[in-house]
Amino acid sequence: MNKKKKRKWNLTPYGYLLPCMLVFAVFLFYPFFKTIYLSLYKTNKMGEAKLFVGLGNYMELLTSESFINSLKVTLIFVIIVVVGSMLLGLITAILCNKAFPGIRFFSTAYALPMAIASSSAAMIFEIMLHPSVGIINKLLGLDISWLNDPKTALYCVAILTAWLNSGINFLYFSAGLGNIDETIYERASVDGASSIQQFFSLTLPGLSPIMFYTLVVNIIQAFQSFGQIKILTEGGPNETTNVIVYSIYRDAFFNYRFGSAAAQSVILFFIVMLITLVMFRIEKKGVKY
Repeated sequence: MNKKKKRKWNLTPYGYLLPCMLVFAVFLFYPFFKTIYLSLYKTNKMGEAKLFVGLGNYMELLTSESFINSLKVTLIFVIIVVVGSMLLGLITAILCNKAFPGIRFFSTAYALPMAIASSSAAMIFEIMLHPSVGIINKLLGLDISWLNDPKTALYCVAILTAWLNSGINFLYFSAGLGNIDETIYERASVDGASSIQQFFSLTLPGLSPIMFYTLVVNIIQAFQSFGQIKILTEGGPNETTNVIVYSIYRDAFFNYRFGSAAAQSVILFFIVMLITLVMFRIEKKGVKY
């Protein structure tokens, strides 16, 4: 009897976890393994697996100029978005770190991008960049079709995405700055340290934990960007903005190549996972030393 009671007691915590695990199974585990399964098959237009090809879809992708171009475009896009959004969030957080009249207005303005849908921002951005009526060309006195020019399209989309991601970064860095003891700045000022020296010697080290977390989150978000690309360029011109996520969407819902789209999804997952693991490894080594 004691053993039965003990066994029943040990299983009780797992019963509480069961609803949560069911939700994960339905909305996370099943789609993940289904994607891996489909990546090994050629499918029909309904997305049903018909012909087993093993790693054929992966081999086809790795020899495809379009997919290789998507990898390069995605890498450039992620670098611009991550660096731009983090710099913008950090600068605005530092500007609002001091109390002055109107601080609440500026804080709200800097955090506003996180409350704007990417589709709405993309539509406004498209009007601003219009070659004939756009405010950007009128202010600069230019006549450039920003979103239709292969040289500028990717940078325009990346800048918009960086601005959209800067709002949440502003909140992260503002919270990090609030946790830094102000007395260390007073001591540094007494010792003759300049503002630049205080920034690099005190502010950045104090923000290092939140900065690492923000970097990981921003990389993942940048890899998943889709809405603004769909609205502004649809992967063009000449596939200069055809990032992997849009390539997956195009293969699945326009070309009906669900097996290829699934293989691209798996490759994207492993790229993000590898980058994340490497960053955690570097962070642990930094803590160690």
